[in-house]
Amino acid sequence: MTRFERAFGILLALADGRTVTATALAGRFEVSVRTIYRDVEMLSATGVPVYAERGAAGGYRLLEGYFLPPVAFTREEAVAGLLALALARGLSVPPFPAALEAAERKLVAALPARLRPLLAETRRLIGFERAAADIFHPEPDPPDGADGAAGHAVEIFLKGALDRTRVRLAYRSPYRDGPPAEVDAEPQGLLWDRDLWYLIGRRVDVGGGRPAHRFWRADRVAAIAPTTLRFAAEGGFDVRRHLGRAWLGAAMAAWADRSPVVVRMRADQAARLRRDWMYRFARFAPDGDGVRMTWGEVDPGKALELVRWLGPGAELLSPPAWRALLREEAAAMAAAHG
Repeated sequence: MTRFERAFGILLALADGRTVTATALAGRFEVSVRTIYRDVEMLSATGVPVYAERGAAGGYRLLEGYFLPPVAFTREEAVAGLLALALARGLSVPPFPAALEAAERKLVAALPARLRPLLAETRRLIGFERAAADIFHPEPDPPDGADGAAGHAVEIFLKGALDRTRVRLAYRSPYRDGPPAEVDAEPQGLLWDRDLWYLIGRRVDVGGGRPAHRFWRADRVAAIAPTTLRFAAEGGFDVRRHLGRAWLGAAMAAWADRSPVVVRMRADQAARLRRDWMYRFARFAPDGDGVRMTWGEVDPGKALELVRWLGPGAELLSPPAWRALLREEAAAMAAAHG
């Protein structure tokens, strides 16, 4: 790597406004710390506003608001950018749809003339399907305008996360009667899962120490408004820690404690359910030559539907009232097939 290439790499490393130590830069480019010092001095001498922050959390930082010169895209880089925009546009609730269109226009305008037909080519050659329906956990059809409301919630929440300002939202929970709950939140990030946006933040109206992260589905936000109240940045937050649906594990465990449903089944049936996006977070325990599965549910119809789908080898053990419902249903089916 030439000195020019390394200097450009340092600019890219500092482009997001973070403070990066010379040691971290040296490790990234596999050179000595002294070499990084000389590279930064060269950048400063050419007028690039790189500043050194002193102290334990110090390092190098690029002046806020400084823009890099235009970047030359290779064909592959241009395709990757266009694909990312196409994927975002294909979401049922794309974030900042007007900004997405503007970004695409600017990207295409910045491309050399020979690469501009790539936009039409990517739209013609590559498609993105939306998430398929989940037959185990079907969602009711959203009311008219729900996508637009969810998109508005995502935009306000994301702006709050970027500006570190609180938001006030009214949230409709399907598990609680009454009007939407009023919540003051410190936005932290967003998560897209199964064609739905989840807003991740902390409630500020909960006493007793710093509250844990909460998840709010954007399509269940009845109203949302920004505020001018700032909050301190949470340095340790990283949405990647919630990927793999790690966020769902704790919720499922708490639900199983509140409203437990228990089914005994064969080992092969349990192995199949462990692959489901939701049921894999149930509790599975050995039970003789089978497996006992415990999860949380308040709708007997969903539990009975699962047992029917599993078929022979599955037995609903609890709740007793649901077991009686299944017995009556099985008797009716047996009579119909007698």
